[in-house]
Amino acid sequence: MPNRPPRLEPFQKYDPPVYFITFNTWHRRNLLANQRVHDRFVEFAHAGLPRGIAIGRYVIMPDHIHLFVCGSDDFVLSQWIRALKRTLSTAIAALAPHWQTGFFDHLIRHSESYGQKWEYVCQNPVRAGLINKAEAWPWQGEIETI
Repeated sequence: MPNRPPRLEPFQKYDPPVYFITFNTWHRRNLLANQRVHDRFVEFAHAGLPRGIAIGRYVIMPDHIHLFVCGSDDFVLSQWIRALKRTLSTAIAALAPHWQTGFFDHLIRHSESYGQKWEYVCQNPVRAGLINKAEAWPWQGEIETI
């Protein structure tokens, strides 16, 4: 994993912080865009709500996932991603490994950034030639408004 500069925590507007997350399957294999994975993702998201972890909007692509998440003061993003990957692995009908190491995260600093990222993300299935209109992609949604 490359060394990254420290986060710029003082510039946050959101409290708690909102992260934009992307993670990929191993060798970008098409394992994710199906009902089993989607259902497991939604179950995982709802299970986090009582612990103060909220998933906002998300898109599950065949080989990667984009999502927005925020958590309570004791939220540890890397541990949460590890748990999410473990949970989704139980819904993937393929031999392991399922996941590329690590993930990409970006701290959202204002609502404009959230909207811009979402607009880009929700158009992924269209750009990939999977559908004609973003609204038609069945493996997307919003668990909580964040």
